[in-house]
Amino acid sequence: MAQQERAVRTRRAVLEAAAAVFAERGYAAATIAEILTRAGVTKGALYFHFDSKAALAQGVLQEQMTTAYHLPRELKLQEWVDAGMTLAERLPREPMLLAGVRLSADLQGREVFGSAWPAWAELTAAVLTEAKERGEVLQHVVPQETAQVFLGAWIGVQFVSQAVAGWADLDDRVSALFNHLLPAIAAPSVLIRLDTAPDRGARVIAEAERKAAADLVGADS
Repeated sequence: MAQQERAVRTRRAVLEAAAAVFAERGYAAATIAEILTRAGVTKGALYFHFDSKAALAQGVLQEQMTTAYHLPRELKLQEWVDAGMTLAERLPREPMLLAGVRLSADLQGREVFGSAWPAWAELTAAVLTEAKERGEVLQHVVPQETAQVFLGAWIGVQFVSQAVAGWADLDDRVSALFNHLLPAIAAPSVLIRLDTAPDRGARVIAEAERKAAADLVGADS
């Protein structure tokens, strides 16, 4: 068990170091040597988990799709909004997410290691499909099409926020994105119940952290 725990910690340390280097330098300029230095592990330990730089990039991209800070809501559309707003809140300060953005946008590198964009579009389409089945989404809406439109808009919002404000206004921009898109797809009775405020992500993260802490106390008692 101790050996397994060490292996898990080593793998995580390598992934976090790789994410930091990819976020700062991009895929082409990143080196295994710098990743090793930041991770504080041996070359053998790194290659035990990842056999190449491309495999490291794939590992970082797989980390984009997590259920961290997900909380079930009465409305599936609110869950979708919450996912977008928590991502906007976390992105500027989490190298793992920043690396995912940079790797996904690497038009040459993505032929080697892929991109997180298709998975995000698939997840969005799945949530919108369930929301439509519940009557939260207007009948004319095609979830897969809306997912692609949202993905393109989300990518653009990220890049503009980074370019003009160093991510400082990302919460506001993503809030505005939802406020413009939702009236075109949400049933009116649902639309008026949705919380898309710029601070929504921060509030959901705080709520999820409180719940996790309470669950931990309950498990220990």
